[in-house]
Formats: sequence, structure tokens, C-alpha cells
Amino acid sequence: MNEITAITPQVKDKTRCNIFIDGRFCCGLSLETTVKNRLKVGQTVSPERLSEIQLESEKLAAFDKALLHISATRKTEKQIRDFLQKKGYLSAVCDFVVEKLRGYDFINDQEYAEAYIGFAAAKKGNRLIKMELKAKGVDEETIEAALQEVDGETQEAAALALLQKYMRGKSADRETLHKAFRYLMGKGFEYETARAALTAFGEIDEE
Repeated sequence: MNEITAITPQVKDKTRCNIFIDGRFCCGLSLETTVKNRLKVGQTVSPERLSEIQLESEKLAAFDKALLHISATRKTEKQIRDFLQKKGYLSAVCDFVVEKLRGYDFINDQEYAEAYIGFAAAKKGNRLIKMELKAKGVDEETIEAALQEVDGETQEAAALALLQKYMRGKSADRETLHKAFRYLMGKGFEYETARAALTAFGEIDEE
């Protein structure tokens, strides 16, 4: 058994509080749940018991928060988990919410990746898109499958459009073209795609 050493209100959500066990943060609970289970400083309770209380009493509240979170834009499973964990919910609650959202098809990483790529492919290269989707928690297999829809012509057109905007008002001298090449590489385009786009303004020597 462990001792509850502090119960403090959350700064961003006054309806919730943080529970500290033996001087360390354990979890977040709604004030209603805390009062209902008569939790107080000095009381001994096991982390397992706190997990049970939170899972049974707060999973629906967590689901409602997740629904509100995805109401504006799509989210990946990882983004939902990160959001709930920052709210103080334990892993068991996050698992419940993600499974429920998945069951309603409110979160779908495959559809998220396809929609993201459809938007990003007009201004970013596949390498950068892949990196960004990985950071959002989409697995590599899902990303690769979605990227199959982006052909070479689409990437070449996107690279050229970005390059034309970048070169606007600039002279096509050697130094500027090298900077433009690095700019396109930084946007995630493949080497050959970036080189091909530069032919509209002139060739550059290998560095």
C-alpha cells in the first residue's frame, strides 16, 4: 500500500485534480470521482486500486474529451493517446478510448495518412511527408501504402511550383541555384526530383 501525499487541482481543468502517491504524481482524476471514492491526503491506497477507480469512473469522460479533441481535425491514434496522457489519464483509460474511437471509425491512421498526403504532396517531398507522419505515430507500412498514390509527376510538379516561388525576384546565378537546390532537399524532395526542377532555371555544378 502507498500513501496519498497530495491532491492538487489541475491548472488547465478545474474539474480535475492530480493525485500524488509517496510524493510522486500518479494520475489525474475528476473531482467528482475523488469525492465519490473519499480519497484524501494521508490515506493509503494501491496504484492498482487507483487505476480501477479511474478506469471505471472516467473512461466515458475521457471519451468525451477525445471526441471534442477530434471534432476540429482528424487525429492519429498516437495523438489521441498523447492528448489523454497529458490530461493525466492512465494507459488503461487511453486503451479504452482508442478502441472505442476505432470501433466508430472516428480514428483511422490509414485514412489519416491518405488525407495528409493528399494535402501535403503539393508542397512537400515524400521524404519530409514520411518523417512528419512517423512523428504523428503512423506506422511505416501504412505510410508506404499511402505514398503509392503520389507518382513522380506529382512530386516533380510540386518541386517546380515551389522552386518558381522561391526564385521569384532572384537571379539564376550559381550560388542562388545551389541554395534553391538545398531548399528543395530540405522540403523532402528526392535528389533527382530537385535536380530536374532546377533545369527550368539552369544547370548547377556538383558541389
